[in-house]
Amino acid sequence: MKKVGFIGVGIMGKSMVRNLMKAEFELHIFSRTKEKVKDVINEGAIFHDSIRDCVKDCDAVITIVGYPKDVEEVYFNKNNILDSAKPGAYLIDMTTSSPKLADKIYRFGKEKGYRVLDAPVTGGDTGAKTGTLSILAGGDIEDYEACMPLFKAMGANINYQGKAGCGQHAKLANQIIIAGTLSGVCEALVYAAAKGLNLQTLINSISKGAAGSKQLDSLAPRILAGDYAPGFFIKHFIKDMKLAVEEAEECGLYLEILNQVLTNYKMLEAEGYGDLGTQALIKHYEKE
Repeated sequence: MKKVGFIGVGIMGKSMVRNLMKAEFELHIFSRTKEKVKDVINEGAIFHDSIRDCVKDCDAVITIVGYPKDVEEVYFNKNNILDSAKPGAYLIDMTTSSPKLADKIYRFGKEKGYRVLDAPVTGGDTGAKTGTLSILAGGDIEDYEACMPLFKAMGANINYQGKAGCGQHAKLANQIIIAGTLSGVCEALVYAAAKGLNLQTLINSISKGAAGSKQLDSLAPRILAGDYAPGFFIKHFIKDMKLAVEEAEECGLYLEILNQVLTNYKMLEAEGYGDLGTQALIKHYEKE
């Protein structure tokens, strides 16, 4: 496995492309706007003007796009991946998307002789840059094992979750945890501020104890600095939470915290904050 097609060269994807090139894979990329990917082109990625040309000779194709509708588009529209990829290629969708859509791609792909995996990631922009992403894979285990060199180039915590769609279910569980944890971080900070505590001292004091978390470590300093640049967009987190709510309701679950956090983020999006990072949730509490 040498040639890799990559569709979705955004905040996460660009770092993943770089790490794959460091691992000596030959990267073929497609982006709607060439100007936005000139840096990785200059570093050795081969640009194509269409998805069809990008994937046709590749041993594996990786996608990490924005929304399920974008996944549908790149896999099912005419002359896209399922019509154009090399026979027997590995097709790996790393977007956080619908488990049902993952299963659909798997079934259609298998009929055409492709090897299909859903493998969403967690770890944010920092994990993408350092090659330490957690990768949650669903599909046939033999295909998962065959793709391990690709996964190891991008991640450090790589696990097989089960059949097609299970990678997506695992990622939605991850997002449910983040929703509650980040809300707790924000509530703690506004409480501490209201009581006159030094917030940096507080963070230093609790981060190594039972209240410690990745969300506290990575996002609390950004909140204190007023840095709302997106490591992960609010609008994309809303998409993930909506998927989790839909999947939960299908099996008779009402997840109260998840639903409340989703409501809070929707309010921020309605106020024009959808392109900020998830840490901008603090704005919901500060205005109250």
